Amino acid sequence: MVLKFLTIFIFLFQITYIYSLENGLARTPPMGWMTWQRFRCVTDCQNFPDSCISEKLIREMADRMADDGYLEAGYNYIIVDDCWLATKRDKDNRLQPDPVRFPNGIRALADYVHSKGLKFGIYEDYGTLTCGGYPGSIDHLELDAETFAEWTVDYLKLDGCYADIHEMDEGYPLMGHYLNKTNRQIVYSCSWPAYQEGTIQPNYTKIAEYCNLWRNYDDIDDNFGSLNDIIQWFASKQDNLSLVHGPGSWNDPDMLIIGNYGLSYGQSRAQMAIWSIMSAPLIMSVDLREIKPWHSEILLNKNLIAINQDKLGIMGKRFSVVNNVEIWKKILENDKTAFVFFYPLPYGTPAVINVPLTELGLNKSEIYNIFETFTGQLVGQFNKGDLLKVRVEPSGSVFACWAESANFEQKPKSKSTLFKN
Repeated sequence: MVLKFLTIFIFLFQITYIYSLENGLARTPPMGWMTWQRFRCVTDCQNFPDSCISEKLIREMADRMADDGYLEAGYNYIIVDDCWLATKRDKDNRLQPDPVRFPNGIRALADYVHSKGLKFGIYEDYGTLTCGGYPGSIDHLELDAETFAEWTVDYLKLDGCYADIHEMDEGYPLMGHYLNKTNRQIVYSCSWPAYQEGTIQPNYTKIAEYCNLWRNYDDIDDNFGSLNDIIQWFASKQDNLSLVHGPGSWNDPDMLIIGNYGLSYGQSRAQMAIWSIMSAPLIMSVDLREIKPWHSEILLNKNLIAINQDKLGIMGKRFSVVNNVEIWKKILENDKTAFVFFYPLPYGTPAVINVPLTELGLNKSEIYNIFETFTGQLVGQFNKGDLLKVRVEPSGSVFACWAESANFEQKPKSKSTLFKN
């Protein structure tokens, strides 16, 4: 009887081990760059030589990431999204890149990316075809996982076009199993719940067990309406989503579109601030060869990145709305708290609100120093019974700050940081 029980126990342990993704990766939200939002599925390199999906584009973006401060700031993944593939698998049923746009192959491209100190990511689809109509993985999951490992891929985004959403609960974990089986450390990004939302209820507990990050909702487009729609969706679902969010498993509201065509200065600041508060993956999709300095300053802001990468990994939430100004809050390490005041309405006049510190949850200490996040400048020193006066411009702008405990005897610094030098 004991032997029989032990045999059953070992069998069950093996099943758990096989399907558990836990790979020790993505302990903080992944940061990097991806082709899709900015470059989509442009494959005409004759008419669009600088923006077609090609090894030339990826090499040039890798150069910019390594040379222009993005890698140093933490953006270390460069990810090729859809449309890198040839239209057919090779004679051995292996995936192959388009021979014209990727003449040296994916392994050589990955080697180049790695030589820059970056990590290399790639895209596939769980279904019969990718969203762009290229070969999918559904009948070749193990072979494709082995191929990615041979190519020294570090990150896989697995989309969900042309697939049965009812089969995803088994298919996505199976791909995770095959990735683990290669013994190569590959961050696993799933689109699993994004295809189920609105039709069937995703099992987020299961998704968090098998994926390092997952897309929940619609693709982001290059405009504020799309950005705000995503923000409002996540706010409406935050209580459930936050339960499965943390080191090794992250909800993904989609790419950063800062530096493209559709966002104002204030809206660009808003996306970076709210993505940081939510502990969302920071995956840029922008032409880094043409980006304006003010866009770069937002993307490279060390305080916002520190909030995003905080080791606690807590998903910040919208916890109050005062006169149409949304107040977002995230608890940080070392008894600090980050806030974003977001005013999405298109009114012509800035909003001014006065919020008691106690209503912000700042009631453990008698004194608080509050610093503006983008600049690190001191806003002021406050008693816990004081009001914080906040002014926010309309149409999607933000005021961002953090609070930390202080004491009467110590004069506050005029400027501070959240990052470690």
